[in-house]
Amino acid sequence: MKHLNNPKNFREFVLPGLIGLGLLWSLGLLGFGLWRQWQQPVDPLTEQPQTSPTNQPLKVATFAQVPNIPLGRFKYGGSHDWSPIRLVVDSAIQSERREYQLSYLQPVNKVANSTIAIELLLKGQLTFVQSGRPLQATEKQQAQNQGIQLQEIPVVLDGIAVAVHPSLPLQGITLVDVAKIYKGQITNWKQLGGPDLAIAPYSLPVESEEVVNLFFQKVMQGDAYGDQLNYFPNMTAALRQLAHSPGGIFFGSAAEIVNQCSIKTLAIGKDSQSWIPPYRLPYVTPSECPLRRNQINTEAFQTKQYPLTHPLFVIFKKGDRGEKAGKAYANMLLTDQGQELITKAGFVKIDNP
Repeated sequence: MKHLNNPKNFREFVLPGLIGLGLLWSLGLLGFGLWRQWQQPVDPLTEQPQTSPTNQPLKVATFAQVPNIPLGRFKYGGSHDWSPIRLVVDSAIQSERREYQLSYLQPVNKVANSTIAIELLLKGQLTFVQSGRPLQATEKQQAQNQGIQLQEIPVVLDGIAVAVHPSLPLQGITLVDVAKIYKGQITNWKQLGGPDLAIAPYSLPVESEEVVNLFFQKVMQGDAYGDQLNYFPNMTAALRQLAHSPGGIFFGSAAEIVNQCSIKTLAIGKDSQSWIPPYRLPYVTPSECPLRRNQINTEAFQTKQYPLTHPLFVIFKKGDRGEKAGKAYANMLLTDQGQELITKAGFVKIDNP
């Protein structure tokens, strides 16, 4: 048997015990500290906020609150459908975020549309695109072949409205009948219960793209147009002609058509029992305009009850400086301030109120 009064024996028995007690004491303090931390309420002023995923738009109230706004001048372009937004919203962004300067690029000798703008984006001539439609599979593949990944963010709702002369005694029309008119199968308004009046169908040029392509897909179902179709170079020319043509019919962006005084928009639907007006009831007659104007039927667009509703997109390249600029622009449009200005421009908020 070993004796503790021997210094060697003391070191062999006592020192290991003291080390073990020290370890137990340290573990006890650590556990107590963690227990105290779990029991204490979190101070909301010092808690670190959760960051949003980088691939998700950031929603805040005002332009001034949008973070990570890059400094510089950025070129952008795109669909004619965005024209009211450029006038109302982009000008407000320029006045409030002066470090973020926008320069609209008009294609040389070409009609401004989403296809041309996406081509310029891939060539590095634009920072982001205001598109009236989503990316097509061919565009995604073209970008991938160049080692580029494109991102699209929906920011606003629009739709296709069908308009006629205000004297025409029709309140609505089915999508099938609209297609038959543009195919040349219905040529007189009396075939739809209207007056004995020849129908004159109008359209924007094919090069204007977005609304024309959507109409071709959703209404015409890919069928060919008839021979009597009249093309106009822009919205203003078409609406001016329609205002003086009792038998005319025209389709275009609801944001630009619904509030017009000189024409009448029709309710549309799959059948006469499901007509949905693109305007908010009650209908404002031309005689009451411009003191009062028809307004977009916001609820019908947001719930997709209106059958020709579609979103507009901001498109940019991921992984370079353009991503910050494009995402910043989309984030500003998605602020409460941006969505309110979008409403003033005649469009519909992307999210439900």
